[in-house]
Amino acid sequence: MRKISVLFCAMLILSMLGAAMASAHVTVLPNESTQGSYEKFTVRVPNEKDIPTVKVEVKFPLDAVSVSRFEPKPGWKYELTKDASGKMTGVIWTATGEGIGATEFAEFYMQGKVADSASAISWKAYQTYKDGSVVEWVGAQGSDKPASVTKVNPKPAGAAADSHGNTTAAPAAAAGGQDSHAQAGGAASSTPLYLSVASLALGVVSLIVAISARSKRK
Repeated sequence: MRKISVLFCAMLILSMLGAAMASAHVTVLPNESTQGSYEKFTVRVPNEKDIPTVKVEVKFPLDAVSVSRFEPKPGWKYELTKDASGKMTGVIWTATGEGIGATEFAEFYMQGKVADSASAISWKAYQTYKDGSVVEWVGAQGSDKPASVTKVNPKPAGAAADSHGNTTAAPAAAAGGQDSHAQAGGAASSTPLYLSVASLALGVVSLIVAISARSKRK
C-alpha cells in the first residue's frame, strides 16, 4: 500500500507540474479576432526562473496584422524595429527597474489592425532574463516553446467598416463574437484544471485496482 500511495502522489504532482508548465509561456490575447478589425492586444509574460525577466521582444507577422500603438508601462521602455521601407516589424520592451520577478507576471498592451485576409496571427516572442539567457517562444503548437497564436475568423456576412476602418457587424453577430471570445478564454484557462482532474481520476482507479488485486490474493 505504501508503494501504491507513493506512486499515486508522484503521478498527481507530475500532472500538476505539467499543467503549470503548459500555461507558463508568453501569450498574446485575445485568442480570437476577426478579419479587418482593430484590437487591443495583450502580451502576457510570466516569469519562469528564479531571476528576473528584463527584456521582452515580440515580432509582428506583417501579412496578418499591422500594429501601430503601444501603451506606456511604468518601469519599462520600448523601442520599435522596422524594415527597410520603414514598416514596423516588432517591439522590444526593456526594464528600467527590476523587471519581472520570480513569482510574477506582467502584461504589455498594444493596438493594431488585423489584415483583411488573415486566418491566424502567429506571435514570435523572445524572453530575456537578467543572466542573459533567452527563451524563444517561436515553436509550433504543442511544442515545448510554442509561439502564441490568435485565430482570425472571416468577416461576418454583410459586415461594413466604421469611420476608423474597423469591421462592424450586426448586433447579434457581435454578441456571438463576444461569446466565442469568452468561451475560448475560459477553455484555455481551464485546461490545466482538466489535466489535473484526469490524472487524479486515473490515480484513484489504479489504487482501487491494486487494492482489489491484493484482496483476491489473500
